Amino acid sequence: MNRDTQSVLVALLGGAVIRISLDDTYLRYVKDWTRPYLVVSGVLLIALGLVSLWREHAGRRAEKPGGVLSGVGGPEPPGSAGSAGAAGPAGSAEPAGRAEPAGRAGPAEPAGAAAHEDHEHDHSHGPAVAWLLLLPIFAIFLVAPPALGSYSASRASSTVAQPEEGEFAPLPAGDPVTTTLTDYATRAIWDEGRSLQGRRVRMVGFVSPRPGGGWHLARLVMSCCAADARPVKVVVQGGQSFPADSWVAVTGTYGGMDDAARSEKIPVIRADSVEAVRAPPEPYEG
Repeated sequence: MNRDTQSVLVALLGGAVIRISLDDTYLRYVKDWTRPYLVVSGVLLIALGLVSLWREHAGRRAEKPGGVLSGVGGPEPPGSAGSAGAAGPAGSAEPAGRAEPAGRAGPAEPAGAAAHEDHEHDHSHGPAVAWLLLLPIFAIFLVAPPALGSYSASRASSTVAQPEEGEFAPLPAGDPVTTTLTDYATRAIWDEGRSLQGRRVRMVGFVSPRPGGGWHLARLVMSCCAADARPVKVVVQGGQSFPADSWVAVTGTYGGMDDAARSEKIPVIRADSVEAVRAPPEPYEG
């Protein structure tokens, strides 16, 4: 890979970063507060690629014969060895027409020629690993990978951190009251469901198949980026079932804890209704 290709790839990578930052695509991979940093980094990558491309071509133009850096092809100053030899007997240290000694080499190669050749060789090739930059570019422009879903949720344990405050405030007014899976699971596990008793709640998440039958309403919680996402799951009892990764809204009441879960604490919701909804712009819970 030559330097020109490397510079173009860096600029394209910056363009890909800006592309996902212009809409909600970036929310599939990072938190919403990272957008300004993504835009700035994308602009810097584009500028870096363009400056590198310009410097490379400027250097090549300067190294061509007749250029400032080459030292080849320009007029020789008066009195030099070349001009003296052309002047004839009057201005030469040796008589005109004198034969070269036997075995003497021809004209010497210009001093900068070998260095110029090595310089061209150094600039024409780069590490092959730089081609890996094409992968995120193609992924963003052609594929646009979706957010993590049921595959990731089914392969990790549902973990809900214990809140710092020991007391739980009552749920807001409304019937049903809209809440998050994280809030529902936190109240169910660390408050033993006391603040959920007698209340109908509505939660939005995606369908994740449950081992042994049934399904979980799940959501992935992200601290910074998709790499640290962890699932929060709730067992849904009753209601219509949907295919895996379908986004649904479940309305129902607290149903205790899942007795079949051995290594996880997973709460249950008794569903009054389950309806399909569109995926939210921000698929992760923070």
